[in-house]
Parts: sequence; structure tokens; C-alpha cells
Amino acid sequence: MTEPNEVKVEALLSIINSSAREAMAEYKNTGHGVPGIDANTLHPLDFATDTLALRKAIRLIEGACEQLNTILAPPQHTAYNLIHNYNWACTNVATQSCIADVLEKHPEGLSVDALADAVNLDKTKLARVLRLLTLRGCFKEVKRDVFANTRLSLVLKSTNDVGFNLQHHRGCHQFAAVLYETMTNQEFARSDEVEKSPRASALKNEGKHNSFWEMDEEACKIFHKCMIGHSVIHGSYTALHYYPWDNVSSVVDVGSGTGTISIPLAKMFPHLRVTNQDLPETLKLSRNMWEQKAPEALLDGRVEFVPLNFLEESPVVGKDVYYLRSIIHDWPDNEARVILRNIRKVMGPNSRVLIHECVLLRKFEEADVRANGSTEALEPTLLNFGSNTPYQHDMVMWLLFNGKERTLNEFKNIGASAGLVLTQTYDLVGMMLMEFRIAQD
Repeated sequence: MTEPNEVKVEALLSIINSSAREAMAEYKNTGHGVPGIDANTLHPLDFATDTLALRKAIRLIEGACEQLNTILAPPQHTAYNLIHNYNWACTNVATQSCIADVLEKHPEGLSVDALADAVNLDKTKLARVLRLLTLRGCFKEVKRDVFANTRLSLVLKSTNDVGFNLQHHRGCHQFAAVLYETMTNQEFARSDEVEKSPRASALKNEGKHNSFWEMDEEACKIFHKCMIGHSVIHGSYTALHYYPWDNVSSVVDVGSGTGTISIPLAKMFPHLRVTNQDLPETLKLSRNMWEQKAPEALLDGRVEFVPLNFLEESPVVGKDVYYLRSIIHDWPDNEARVILRNIRKVMGPNSRVLIHECVLLRKFEEADVRANGSTEALEPTLLNFGSNTPYQHDMVMWLLFNGKERTLNEFKNIGASAGLVLTQTYDLVGMMLMEFRIAQD
């Protein structure tokens, strides 16, 4: 008889095999085949907005592979790998020095001597950085000391919104270094105020005291460009394909930024009337973005820009959908309730609130608040499919401004405190779309 642990390993191997085949099928369905690790161009599926089937397959592959390693490797090996990982530091070197931009002009490869001269770095140290990254398929060494781009390194270009987002995250490692300090410091330990976050502590140690949300115009532009990259990374555009927008006439994008979601939404569904609501300085940037990317919507009068401080005011009255993407996780529970209550005040009887966020799954979550069946991890994969991305993102929120990702039950409770009831969930992998309506007495 096969022992139980061996059965679990065989089950993980089966999940990896079947999920890999599903991912391959998704690539082949485009007519462009499966991408190679040495490919120097992006695959059409890399910038498609509907990749839900692929993302579900990858979620299983990543989780099962990681779990398989943890089972079969000695624990000291796995523990060492948990902390001994400097891919982030080398990626930071690559993005800050624009290596991918330089190599794009040399598709056949460029010598490390010439590359080092172009980016003003020491050639020996640069080669060490690049060789570590090549082990992950990020850049490739085509012959000795000659490097070229790969499909993976192309997303690090300075013109790529994903690369922009990755650069924006580099400070998180500095803030993470003081995490334990903030958990034991009397001033910071039990506070959820943005001024008591690990970021604030790290900057305080350097004699700086600026709030995360205090940005000049240039910093504001960078932040909103990063949010576009965030949407690409986390597959936010999938929401365009899996919510019944055909049954919606009007949408308010609450905390709209520069139209990251509302612009493609208006282009895909030209019957929609879209209201962008954010702070006045952000709406100036937003209008410019709409003029560049969707001028026809402006000419047709289908779009409006209305200033809003969602902590102090309610959005426009009586619209079909009030959409919030990556808003609630920025704030502690009290502020989150305020935001939703302000929306509840202006909702019509058939209005909906759509919250688009990462959702944390927990082992002992109440049965009545579980998401639809597709969210359930296959046995014997770990909770969250073994994929820790939502939990890692929860750490980012904590480090930056004492925000947090939440479980479905926590979202349900916050909604209930604002007079809203959770009516539908859409598992979009990594993020979830949650629909709330007015609670009936």
C-alpha cells in the first residue's frame, strides 16, 4: 500500500502536469505557440486583457511546485532559500540602470564591456548581476560576456508600466527591515495610522517625516503610472470580460486615478456613461490621459470628471455601479467603513458596489462567505493554492501605510456596517471582484 505522503506527492505531480498542459493550450490557441525562455519578443498573450484561464493554470503550477519542493527538500535547505534571495536587488540594478532599454538596440547581444560603459557601471559587478538574473530567464548570455534581452527582461524597460511598478516597490525592502522594530516599539506597535507604518518608521530614522499620500505633481504622475503596471501584473483588466457590463448603464470609478480601468472599460462598452472621481490634481492628469487614449469618449460626452475626497464626501448620486479598485486595502477598517457609507448614501435601489481587491483565503473561514467553487484549491495543494501573492501584497500594504488585504468575511462585515450585503464574487486569480447591494431590512 502506498503511504499517504507519497500519494500527496503523486497528486502534486499530476496537478503540475495537467496545469502545464492547460497553460500550453492557452498559448497555442493564439496561433503563436508556446513561448521559449530565450525568446526576445513578447508573446501576444503577454499583453492580452483576458488571460484568466492561463492565470488559473499558472496559480496551480506555482503552488504545487513550491509545495513539492518544501515536502522533498530538507527543511534547512528551504529555510535558507526563504531568506537568501537577492533577485530583487539585481532586478533593481537592471531597472534603475535601464539595461533592457540598452539591450533592445542590440537584439543579437552586447558585450558586458560596452553595456557597462553605456550604463556607467563596473563591468565585473554588472556581469555578476546579469548572470544571477539569467538563471531565472531574465536576460541571456548568448556567448561569453555577451548579453541580450529575453521575453522576461523586456518588461523591465523604462517605457514598460510593469517595470515602473517594480521600481516603485524597491523601497519596501528598506521598510521591511524595520518591521520587527515597529512591532515592538510602543509608539508604533498597536497603531494602524499611516503615520505609524514601517515606512514612516524607516523614514523617521533618517530624519524624514513625509506622509505616503503627500506627493508633488511629478510624484503623483509616477504613482499613477505605477498603478497601471499594478493592473497589468495582477490581471485587473480581466474584470472587463467577466462582469455583466452589458447590463450596466452608468459607472462611477471611485478613486479613479488616471483612468487605468475606466478608459478600457469605456472603449470596450461604448454604451456606458463613466464618471471619474478623485482628488482635483489627479483628475487633471486623468483628463490628459483620456484625451490621449479615448478622445472619442470625451467628444461623445460619455465621460465626466468630478472631484471627490471619498473620506469626506459622497460620490455622484444614483449611478448603477460604484467601482473601487485597490482602494479599500489602503485604509484601516474605520476609514474603509467611512468610504463605503459615503457611497451607500447616494445609491439607488438597484445600484451596486464593486470592490476589486486581493482577497486572503484562510483555512477556517466561515462556510457561508466562501467564494464560488473555482476559488477552492485542489487537494492536496495548500491554502491559496500554495501561492502567497495575496499575502505578500498584504505585507506591502502594511509596510507602506498600515493598510491590509482582507478575507471575504472581513469584506462582508465592513460592507454590512455600511448597509451593504455581498451578493456575488468573481475569482479573477490574485484579485477578486466582489459585488455588494443595499441590504434589505
